[in-house]
Amino acid sequence: MHPHIVGPPVGTGAALLAAAAQPRRFLSLIVGTGAAAVPLQLGDPLRERVFAPDFEPYRRLGGRPIVERAIQTLERYEISDAAREDYLASYEGNRFAGSMRYVQSYPTDLAIFSAVLPQIQTPVQIIADRRDRVVLPVNAEYHHGGLPRSELHLIDSGHFAWEDAADEYAGLVTAWWTDGYKSCGKSNPSF
Repeated sequence: MHPHIVGPPVGTGAALLAAAAQPRRFLSLIVGTGAAAVPLQLGDPLRERVFAPDFEPYRRLGGRPIVERAIQTLERYEISDAAREDYLASYEGNRFAGSMRYVQSYPTDLAIFSAVLPQIQTPVQIIADRRDRVVLPVNAEYHHGGLPRSELHLIDSGHFAWEDAADEYAGLVTAWWTDGYKSCGKSNPSF
């Protein structure tokens, strides 16, 4: 079985590394921005979290209020009560602080990761948020510049394209899965 992988935005790195490790395993990837640029180019609050000297303030605060603030940045999507509770429960207690270890690896791991990009021959569609102030669009452009077979689509949304621009996002995914990935070479960004 050769599946398509969708990994926006924090799943971007994992999806790309999986494609590098298993070159013939996936039909294609659809990724988000994901931090990628070397040197780091991040907006807040992600930048603050990447360089936080201590997790303790995040542990004391707990994940619920942090995630609640992130949910409040949704521009158009009306989140259901069930989805809100799922988001909040996913980072309950110390889970958010624990997840910071991943983003704190960016300063060392991204330089290594950037060397892998040119080796990935799996077709990759990058769908990023044009107005993302957390993971800046330059990161999507960095991926696009480093991948030999990629397309870049910048959607007019903030950090949550798959929710705030769901119809456009779903249209891009559907077109890609239908046959877009088959003819993917290097393409210019769609603006």
